[in-house]
Amino acid sequence: MSNASSPLLDALNPAQRAAAEHHEGPALVVAGAGSGKTKTVVHRIGHLLEHHGVYPNEIFAVTFTNKAASEMKTRINELVGPQAEQLWVSTFHSSGVRILRAYGEFVGLRSGFTIYDDSDQLDVMKAALEGIPSASEFNPRYLRSIIDKAKSNLWTPEDLAREGDEWMSGMPREVAVEGYRRYESSMRRTNAIDFGDLLTLTVKLFREQPNILEKIQNRAVFIHVDEYQDTNKAQYEFAKLLSSKYNNLLVVGDPDQSIYRFRGADIQNILDFQNDYLDAAIYRLEENYRSNARILAVANKLIEQNSERLEKVLRAVKPDGEPVRLYRAPDHRAEAEFVANRIAHLQATGTSLDKIAILYRTNAQSRVLEERFMRSQIPVRLIGGTSFYERQEIKDMLAFARLAVNTTDDLALKRALKRPRRGIGDSSIEKLEVWAKANNTSLLTAFIQADEILERSGKNASEFAKLILELSEYANEHSAEEFLKLTIDATGYLEMLKTEMKTASKAEAEARIENLNELVNAAAEWDNENHGNIEAYLDDAMLLSNVDDAKTKRNNKDVPEQAVTFMTMHNAKGLEFEEVFIVGLEEGLLPHRSSIAEGIAGLEEERRLFYVAITRAMERLTMTLAESRQVYGKTMPSEDSRFLDDIPKDLFVPVNLFNESLATAPVDAHRVPPALRVQLEAAGGAISSLKGGEGVVHPKFGAGKVLAVTGAGDRQEVMIAFGSDVGTKKLLLKYANLVLAG
Repeated sequence: MSNASSPLLDALNPAQRAAAEHHEGPALVVAGAGSGKTKTVVHRIGHLLEHHGVYPNEIFAVTFTNKAASEMKTRINELVGPQAEQLWVSTFHSSGVRILRAYGEFVGLRSGFTIYDDSDQLDVMKAALEGIPSASEFNPRYLRSIIDKAKSNLWTPEDLAREGDEWMSGMPREVAVEGYRRYESSMRRTNAIDFGDLLTLTVKLFREQPNILEKIQNRAVFIHVDEYQDTNKAQYEFAKLLSSKYNNLLVVGDPDQSIYRFRGADIQNILDFQNDYLDAAIYRLEENYRSNARILAVANKLIEQNSERLEKVLRAVKPDGEPVRLYRAPDHRAEAEFVANRIAHLQATGTSLDKIAILYRTNAQSRVLEERFMRSQIPVRLIGGTSFYERQEIKDMLAFARLAVNTTDDLALKRALKRPRRGIGDSSIEKLEVWAKANNTSLLTAFIQADEILERSGKNASEFAKLILELSEYANEHSAEEFLKLTIDATGYLEMLKTEMKTASKAEAEARIENLNELVNAAAEWDNENHGNIEAYLDDAMLLSNVDDAKTKRNNKDVPEQAVTFMTMHNAKGLEFEEVFIVGLEEGLLPHRSSIAEGIAGLEEERRLFYVAITRAMERLTMTLAESRQVYGKTMPSEDSRFLDDIPKDLFVPVNLFNESLATAPVDAHRVPPALRVQLEAAGGAISSLKGGEGVVHPKFGAGKVLAVTGAGDRQEVMIAFGSDVGTKKLLLKYANLVLAG
């Protein structure tokens, strides 16, 4: 198509435009970090609609997170208007739910099937391992890991019996295979599936029911797959089968950002795309709009050391900017001290804390940093805590909802029985379970018959069954909000928490009540945006991921709007910040010791992870390492990360506490947090003690910012950043005659 015929694409650069103008046939868009891949896909969809006359209900776009899907929908709507509502934009798992809700009967599912989360899975794993010889020696989490990996590769228990030695996690093959068989049998008996099933069963449906596959293919004539480098075998087959009729598969990704091998992602899916689709068009997006040129120079030199990649070189649209800094600390505490002091200075000179991120390889690294930031009273937003839907009271209430929707869900029934207690003992529950298994029926059916099965407590069990059946009827006739309001009240859960408020656990009970209120709020918001009952709401709630929760955490009432973001490098994928600190650049941390043991493949993934971390930075990047670090309670010497050898030394500036060049910006005393100030010995007197981070005034050099404090007593020294005309000075505090700014 000529350029003149595509005004909708005028906002794109030439490479983006070429990809967006792609019409029919397979295509691979190699999209580097910050290169505008979402913008390209959105404009490609708009171009299909506006220029090629494609119907909205023929377009399918699949992403990995609900957040990414929502962003894409919003941007398409802004570009093309109301017709965007007819597009099919969803995550892999959401698309699996949609397909299986419509056609699940063809793969053995009954209406109202339940989707189990990780915790639910674990409970089934425990039961599956019971009675298997020697199985009691192994943590059920081992089995869950094996099964999750097997399903991501479309392996049945029979396939696992033949292959998968590297997945055994120390568990004997016969135990894993038999545990897998029992797990699957239990799941099918209770009409439940797990997240892995959402795709494995959909692929099974596609393979076994060609007529159904064709129906879905006609709803997905033009397919877009985002983050293709992160797809596993099941996702790969899903996309391949779905695109097999029209062959209009456009995938977007960057093998240099493939960092989820531990989740089953296979980088070969994107590396081999041209072999799978011999007529595929290839587009490379290499212009980076996020990072300055110096940051990208470091990133490019690092990643070119990898062999498993598709050739590309990111080019900065921004100018050179400030140099990348490397700080070598004597130990992990000094590392935290440097970072905290640097950020205190940034705050004092006007940088918004929410534009700063600290990235680390493992969560354990955050402890020392958190403690240091607490002492400086610099607020922190820690990404990676317990999400809303993982809280006890929320899981309890949703167990009642799941049971109402799927009365054969034994696991939900057992959870619902725990809180509040209903006078049904463990021995009674065990008898009812034995009866249910002997009669090949659900546990709820046994509860209905409890008066005949149990000698005692039969009435309590049958009353509980009556409650669930009433909720089940209510579930079909009312909105999610109405159902949850009734359930919270009818189950006695709210009354139980109100009783707990009268005890020593009042604060905890209040918090749980607030969470239940928020659950109702969430359901009400969902009702306003969707058409469906509690069953549909449960599907959406179960699909929420930890990655998506990062946005929610920004609204956490316990964290101020202005706070430094702490997160692992994995969690940072897809985000960007003006200022980034990458800490812990040491052997054993990055690359991580477990990856070093995996050989070249493990090392290359760790290098990609470092690359992802670097390319989160927009304006400034500081890397730090410690020459010694605490390991199992002992201080041990550290070795520099081998990845630093991949980067020419002239691409970064070594800094220390006394030559940090960026620390010379003038301090605005009004921006210095009051919590960072210390008291004067007497009103108007000189300061005799500092902690670091204070705004001060020197009689000769003027206003400055305390960057570091060393020594004690008469030998205490301070390093202070004054204005650019003075620079950084190291002074003996006793004779400096400093007073606090403001």
